[in-house]
Amino acid sequence: MTHDPLDAAALARFVDHTLLKPEATRADVEALVAEAGRLGVYSICISPSFLPVDVSGAPGLKVATVCGFPSGKHHSDVKAAEAARSVADGADEVDMVIDVGAAKERRFDDVQADIAAVRAAAPRPTVLKVIIESAALSDHEIVEVCRAAEAAGADFVKTSTGFHPAGGATARAVGIMAGTVGGRLGVKASGGIRTAADALAMIDAGATRLGLSGTAAVLAGLEADAGY
Repeated sequence: MTHDPLDAAALARFVDHTLLKPEATRADVEALVAEAGRLGVYSICISPSFLPVDVSGAPGLKVATVCGFPSGKHHSDVKAAEAARSVADGADEVDMVIDVGAAKERRFDDVQADIAAVRAAAPRPTVLKVIIESAALSDHEIVEVCRAAEAAGADFVKTSTGFHPAGGATARAVGIMAGTVGGRLGVKASGGIRTAADALAMIDAGATRLGLSGTAAVLAGLEADAGY
């Protein structure tokens, strides 16, 4: 995929500025919101227990949270309840984790039903992203899980939690995902994207959103590479 050269401001609009560490504090979230406003990112992504969060100091900033995180090994009704609570608490977007084991067993109908339960609990305009843990899946499994996500009404497929030992995003996986959803869904690359080169490689492969925890360093690297 080709695109016009991105400057730091344009790249920032791809970014969900992310803080999901278990040891994160409310002060850390306040700092994240302030940094998000300075950097001009699309959204913040935080743990659901931090909702509701005050983003009034960063006009236009969206709020994303996670669901069934990070294992995905939660009952569908529990995921649905978590998603509904997050929406009630002000989340604009929900990033849910599939049951990766179900995908490995190729129970794709069960994966679809799990996603559909969360979609029903968090209807549009809430944006639903489906974390598939692409590094733990075969190419065939990636394709079938993406098809299940689309059939269940998701808005995005997302590579990774960033917590799985198999690894995070790869350009190869993003390319398979983008090819499967064909522009009908967004593709979020997340997990291990630490440099401007990493970020641009994901966008070149078809990512339409990026999950970054080190956003400032990535954007600074892009400016350095461009000689700003």
